[in-house]
Amino acid sequence: MPRLNLHSLSMQISRMFEQGQSFFCSIKVQDWLKQQKENPEEYEVIFHKKPAPPESGLIEMVEIELRRKDGKPVDSWLQTEINRYT
Repeated sequence: MPRLNLHSLSMQISRMFEQGQSFFCSIKVQDWLKQQKENPEEYEVIFHKKPAPPESGLIEMVEIELRRKDGKPVDSWLQTEINRYT
């Protein structure tokens, strides 16, 4: 069974939602995009709540969806990496 990385972006965002700090989640995702050498202005960020894995210690996980504002497809690696929690 994969170990959960409590420092992954997905876990951090889920904890922020749990603690009522969802206002800051978009900023956190934009900072992550900058670290990946992406322009955050090119993306729309959408959050989806779903049940959390039992070993996470959370009730809900927040899945992050990226959409490009220009209509082009989002790089599949980028979309997968932003939601990695293992």
